[in-house]
Amino acid sequence: MTQVASVAPARRGGSRWADHLPVWLLSVAALVLCVFLLLPIGTLLVESFQDDLGQFSLIRFREFAATRGMLTAVWNTLWVAAVVTLITVPLAFLYAYAVQRACIPLTGLWRIVGLSALLGPSLVGAISFIQWFGTQGVLKSWLGDNSVYGPIGIILATVYASFPHALMILVVALATADGRLFEAADALSASRWRKFRTVTLPGARYGLISAALVVFSYSVSEFGIPKVIGGNFQVLAVEIYVQVVGQQNFGRGAVVALLLLVPVLVAFVVDWQVQRKQQASLTARAVPYRPKPDWRRDWPLLLYCGLMAIAMLGVIGMAAYTSLVSFWPYNLELSFKHYTFGLAEAGVLDAYLNSLKISLLTAAVGTPFIFITAYLVEKTQGGPGWLRPVLQAMTALPMGVPGLVLGIGYILFFNHPDNPLNDLYRTLTIIVVANIVHYYTSCHLTALTSLKSIDREFEAVSASLKVPQYMTFWRVTLPVCLPAVLDISRYLFINAMTTISAVVFLYSPQTLPASVSILNLDEAGELGPAAAMATLIVLTCLVVSVLYAIAGHFLLRRHQAWRQFKR
Repeated sequence: MTQVASVAPARRGGSRWADHLPVWLLSVAALVLCVFLLLPIGTLLVESFQDDLGQFSLIRFREFAATRGMLTAVWNTLWVAAVVTLITVPLAFLYAYAVQRACIPLTGLWRIVGLSALLGPSLVGAISFIQWFGTQGVLKSWLGDNSVYGPIGIILATVYASFPHALMILVVALATADGRLFEAADALSASRWRKFRTVTLPGARYGLISAALVVFSYSVSEFGIPKVIGGNFQVLAVEIYVQVVGQQNFGRGAVVALLLLVPVLVAFVVDWQVQRKQQASLTARAVPYRPKPDWRRDWPLLLYCGLMAIAMLGVIGMAAYTSLVSFWPYNLELSFKHYTFGLAEAGVLDAYLNSLKISLLTAAVGTPFIFITAYLVEKTQGGPGWLRPVLQAMTALPMGVPGLVLGIGYILFFNHPDNPLNDLYRTLTIIVVANIVHYYTSCHLTALTSLKSIDREFEAVSASLKVPQYMTFWRVTLPVCLPAVLDISRYLFINAMTTISAVVFLYSPQTLPASVSILNLDEAGELGPAAAMATLIVLTCLVVSVLYAIAGHFLLRRHQAWRQFKR
């Protein structure tokens, strides 16, 4: 009896510990996001409204408005982003329509090609368009008297870079439709154009709005493209770089970063309001829409997909070709010297290894942190009532914060001598953290969507059987959500390899990333080695994507064997 009495309190204590653990972990996650997201952004806001003596003042804004060319940079940024949006969204919509709503062969291949720009940094497009339409470009005559160095080049390269982001949204928007609407339209003898205008477009309008806002935000905050191909054309993203790196004027850089943040936040607030009004496209009585073959629709769309694929592969192909040409355009002999001697002499091979380390650490640390945090938010209970809503709000904030703005915030916050975390600045750790925070929202939403598909009955049954919650997580939740976990990990790795804006202010000579080294090579006039590094990044991301696909195939066969059984 004495032995039994001594065991019972231990079990109760263990139970209390297990009950409080999710709340403690949620609190740690909230603290981490507060330190590495809210405080840097808050420091940026405070710095913008202070003078040199630390007093509240609007002097920095007045100086900004009085600086020659700054207002021009604001106007250029906005109108270029508007033009890119007006071009990209229709192109992506027609491409997504061909993939989802037409009967064309090789739809999987067209989708992969449409997303190929994601495999490399945005600078790939800028370098390629210089080779196609630049002073010594192959197709320079196509532009007539116009120069690619300026708004034309920025628009072309940004359309290429933002196309896959719009395509992903629009493919999802067009993936579901109620077949009864199309049957009713056919019964009423509606024309093809009328069905498109009254059925297809209304069903995809929320996807179109979201795609437009994403492309606009991407264009406003893009830094690498205007830096490489923009010439003397002023935009806000480059002005931030000039103020911080060129003139060491962190105060004015904070003001420009704040101005850059405004249109992006407005775009995402509009998107959030639109999504709140969105209604389900499929009801319980809906009939899935299956397009029927129609050569009058399918053949033109197949031709369109072919032309778009040629254009997109032509961009990547030109970058790869440039990396193999000995000396463009005078010696077109193919050689690997830009990979062997060019990169070694420039001292940037270490940058490639740095990017591999950064990407692996970003995926290895970010994936479990993001997924476990999403699990704690969605599948656990207890704690203060404000904790989960506040944490959810913080996880949504990074989507509206451009990488340059986050980078400026990190400089002002972590580089302050009184900050106990000052030693993190200019280390691999701070770059890894910046990458995780920058791409947090998309990963969190992916994890949350997967977790919501699991019925809460699993946790209820486990609790009734006195199975510890961590065991349910390990044996049930994680295997079921394995596809989402792999997607998050791959997404973090690829973006950490290709990002520029989030890390351009945070590296040291010892932690230089490969994507930033392309900028440095381009500024030094070393276009061949720059193209070689860009191609190396594309090949790395391609190989990693293939490895993820292979690993995912075997892991899903082992841990999701239940999906193989059919009733």
